[in-house]
Amino acid sequence: MNIYETCPVLENEKFLLRSVQNEDCDELLEVYSDKEALPFFNSDGCHGDNFYYATKERMTQAIDFWRLAYENGWFVRLSIVDKNVSNIIGTIELCLRVSEDEFNNMGILRVDVRSDYEKEEVLYDIVSLIVPNLPEMLGCNGIITKAPIYAVERIKALQKIGFAKSEQFLIGKTGYAYDGYWEMI
Repeated sequence: MNIYETCPVLENEKFLLRSVQNEDCDELLEVYSDKEALPFFNSDGCHGDNFYYATKERMTQAIDFWRLAYENGWFVRLSIVDKNVSNIIGTIELCLRVSEDEFNNMGILRVDVRSDYEKEEVLYDIVSLIVPNLPEMLGCNGIITKAPIYAVERIKALQKIGFAKSEQFLIGKTGYAYDGYWEMI
């Protein structure tokens, strides 16, 4: 399966993951204007974007860029729908890392959720839905995701799935070394 030919739709009893759509703007604005969620978003190597979008116009621009990125094969952004309330509560970004550091040919998993969803059980349900499919979808040798030391609930969920804290730093294109990565090989 080539993720850039067919965007996946994945679901379990609680969550549905599907491509981001323009109609998602209002619900995604609730996620990306949530200042309490902001510290958990991974913006490493994102050219200064911290993913704080306080206006509908800025959220629309981000969605347009995410769709352009998908069309160009840079990364995939999926909306996370909470099926119990039929509401989008975040996004997942997926891409294959091509680099000269320890994380070459690894799938990068970014999970952004509203602060009220930054809980072990919720993150476990979301991440465990996507992780088994990543090697096939991205053609990767393993998966990395970021969880800073203060992301206690996120770390517990990642450990439960089988991720381990990496001792390696992710080296950005500018040479900056990023810490806080967890990996599953």
